[in-house]
Amino acid sequence: MENDISGYGKKEFLVLGCGNILFGDDGLGPAAVEYLKNNYSIPSDTEVINAGCSVRNILFDITLSDKKPEKIIIIDAFDIGKNPGEIFEIDIDDIPEEKIDDFSMHQIPTSNLLRELKDFIKIEVKVIGCQPGFIPGTVFIGLSEKVTCSIPRICDLIIEEIRE
Repeated sequence: MENDISGYGKKEFLVLGCGNILFGDDGLGPAAVEYLKNNYSIPSDTEVINAGCSVRNILFDITLSDKKPEKIIIIDAFDIGKNPGEIFEIDIDDIPEEKIDDFSMHQIPTSNLLRELKDFIKIEVKVIGCQPGFIPGTVFIGLSEKVTCSIPRICDLIIEEIRE
């Protein structure tokens, strides 16, 4: 009997926008996937999901599923000391210490699941990061201007990754 609990593996590419929309620029991932869905033609072999704070659950489902995507693209805000709105690709092994245990989820290490998917299950994993400008200590909905302006370029990068 086939174990396809997630449904995420039915497509070649899976794009996950990660982050908490209640904490300023941490909501980058959900905003980017919304922009992508509204402004780009998504290929039929691609699933785009607002993972919000549930990325760990999705990745765990993928590890248990018989059908898996060939490539997973993660979008998230990472404070690595760059200029606000600056976009970069980050290696899973280089995820900053303050993100290792939460990866926008505040649970046990999601980065471990990403490493397992990449190293043992052989799914290509790309992490596109953006330097936040504002992540408040209390609830604040909305992205800073520089992070908002980075979203079209992030979406262009995602489309380039899918078309490779």
